[in-house]
Amino acid sequence: MSRPLAAATDVLVTLGSRYVRHAPGSLGKAALAARLLNPYLRDHPRRRLAETRSGARFAVDTRDLIQRYLYLFGVWEPHMTGWLSGRLKPGDGFVDVGANIGVFSVLASQLVGDAGRVVAVEASPVLHRRLEQHAWLNGCRTVRAVHAAVSDSRGKLTFTLASSRNMGANSIVPYDGPAEAVFEIEAAPLPDLLEPGELENARVIKIDVEGAEGSVVRGLAPVLDRLRPDAEITVEVTPERMAKLGDGVEELLGTMAGAGFHVYRLANDYAPASYPPALSGPRRVPLRWRGPVVGESDLVFSRTDAEALP
Repeated sequence: MSRPLAAATDVLVTLGSRYVRHAPGSLGKAALAARLLNPYLRDHPRRRLAETRSGARFAVDTRDLIQRYLYLFGVWEPHMTGWLSGRLKPGDGFVDVGANIGVFSVLASQLVGDAGRVVAVEASPVLHRRLEQHAWLNGCRTVRAVHAAVSDSRGKLTFTLASSRNMGANSIVPYDGPAEAVFEIEAAPLPDLLEPGELENARVIKIDVEGAEGSVVRGLAPVLDRLRPDAEITVEVTPERMAKLGDGVEELLGTMAGAGFHVYRLANDYAPASYPPALSGPRRVPLRWRGPVVGESDLVFSRTDAEALP
């Protein structure tokens, strides 16, 4: 690509990004985001200070999926963002297992205020530093960043990152392809990583650990009865990855049901074309789920017995 053409393309991408991000409605945004903006920003990375729709600021590199979506749409996982925004109140606690660069931890800190408490647990040393940076950048005094892995017992775990195009895909699931990075870190059950009162005050515990959700929930199981009555736990389950670690969704569901939790499913779609309609349409809520869980799903566990969580 010639320099004049490259410069013209860059300008068009900037204008297109502003249209997708700031123009009312969703006309043409899905196609523009999917066909031009998302691949261009991935392959021609920009490093910017991006502001989310809640007013938080993140230093992003658009090579990475999450950071690219923050730059392009001002949000990551719009339905989860909307649900958490309606769930967390001033004074609440939030525990973020697999916090990545801190998108949900910073949002939670905004929602729970100075009287609340946010615990952000991240295993990756690179992402942990970014998490701390973003907590500082946004003045989140209630965020306690914990550099550790979470499991059902103490010991060292080895994580592999396949590609820096998705920094959140650090995983302990066996992987035999080319690796971008490999690191070891100490792991412990979640209750062992929490300070007094952080477990009991948690309104929401969010678990996103790329296939290791079975062991995280097993480590949490002995203390589920200590959670506040309205506590809810959201878990991104990936059955295929769980199976490679010898785990199954059925065990996880059984553990939660045995502790009095009902299962709900919250819609989620990582395709860039799904974001404009999600942001301009009605807010989705978790719906009661009674069937098998056969694909990647965002599950919400609640003691509320209903067809949908308000």
